[in-house]
Amino acid sequence: MSAPWRGVFPIVATPFHPDGSIDWESQDRLVEYLLEQGVHGLGLFGNASEAYTLLAEERVELLRRIVKRVNGRVPLIVGSGHTGTDAAVKLSKESEDLGASALMVLPPYLLRPDGDGLMYYFEAISQAVSIPIMVQDAPLMTQVSMPVALLARMGRDIERVKLVKVEAPPTAPKISALRAAAGDGLVLFGGLNGQFLLEELERGAAGTMPNCDIPWMYVEIWKRWTSGDRRGAWDCFTKALPLIRFELQPGLGVSAAKHNMVARGIIRSARVRHPTSSLDDEGLRELETLRKMIEPA
Repeated sequence: MSAPWRGVFPIVATPFHPDGSIDWESQDRLVEYLLEQGVHGLGLFGNASEAYTLLAEERVELLRRIVKRVNGRVPLIVGSGHTGTDAAVKLSKESEDLGASALMVLPPYLLRPDGDGLMYYFEAISQAVSIPIMVQDAPLMTQVSMPVALLARMGRDIERVKLVKVEAPPTAPKISALRAAAGDGLVLFGGLNGQFLLEELERGAAGTMPNCDIPWMYVEIWKRWTSGDRRGAWDCFTKALPLIRFELQPGLGVSAAKHNMVARGIIRSARVRHPTSSLDDEGLRELETLRKMIEPA
């Protein structure tokens, strides 16, 4: 289980034309750019993908296109959670059929179930698929609390639950607690744009799933950390931290990342779909200052 699930798995943005339609050429270019930067896998249909704005047919076409372009070069972790169990099962089966390597599954977040209800939800998905499930523990977004004991129980009792994306602050102590409770039974990833990436790695995380606009920086941090150059990893991280922090502003991170990618010529438009927010003019000036601090030569 652990071999392909290590490293930097950025959440792939969905580029739009100014009219709000999907920019397929920019999508292709973004995927190739991420692979060229040495990422270890890709996350699809996450919050940073604006998955909550996508139509069902757009999801299908995006996944087909990305699977074809990647062509097995890296694993794809595909978001397939839903507010309803039957819908999540259908989305998960569809994602597997279209080429997902693993599923990233949010719990139901409109009518929030208790522990037994969460077990039922993830068990239903597990019975329907044959690929690993990553439980997305993101209470800041879902308001669903999943304690360490419950996540460890999922790893023991639900066949396909093999990974957890820990986005419940403070993330580093939760990773330590999960490692103690689940041992090697769960592969743990960090999120929240890598805000506590190095602490998470120190405590046993296998990787991170940040935004997709500065992949070279996360890959460099990963390389230095895994080679034993802890000081070098911290130097890189400290350089990137002002931008990481800026992109964690609620509702504005997607806009910031898209503007960064437009500046680098990777996508053509920074258009986001409502209700995603766009940076104002002052925010764009602040972003430009931060971007210049970390731009590679």
